[in-house]
Amino acid sequence: MATDVDQKVNSILENIKKSSNNNDEKSSQVEENKVKKPVNKTKKANENEIRGVPKSGRFWKSKKEKFSKIIKTKGIRPDYQKKEALRIELKRTKDISHQILDQIKEKEEARKQRRRENIKRAEENKRKSEIVQVITNTKKLKRMKKKQLRFIEKRDINVNKENKQQSSADSAVDK
Repeated sequence: MATDVDQKVNSILENIKKSSNNNDEKSSQVEENKVKKPVNKTKKANENEIRGVPKSGRFWKSKKEKFSKIIKTKGIRPDYQKKEALRIELKRTKDISHQILDQIKEKEEARKQRRRENIKRAEENKRKSEIVQVITNTKKLKRMKKKQLRFIEKRDINVNKENKQQSSADSAVDK
């Protein structure tokens, strides 16, 4: 019986020692948590601190952090193959955009050229359809009124005749 009691006492003592060891570990953890908790509380208190309305009236403005306090990360870097694929894709899109811009420029240039030709052709047609009256007597000019003089234009008739003769000579050579 004495041995049974001794064994029970020893087992109780061992349990107490184990529990005290566990309590020591728990207490050290609790102490660490206690030390950490007030720090966290102060940080949270600062973050959730109720601010009054700013003097400027801009209530949406938040409190700025110092630049040195901001934590920066380099982020996830894509591997070489993805980078290369992106470069190729970007190059292809740039080439396509350059081609489109070149096409637009060519169309615009063709349109401008066509307009110039149309203006030139219209001017030539206007000259061809003009009614020309040659004034041989210059004294008539002296007698004319200002309004009539405004409509008079000087032309070199010989140039038109020469052009007609050249075009007729060219057509005769072609035949």
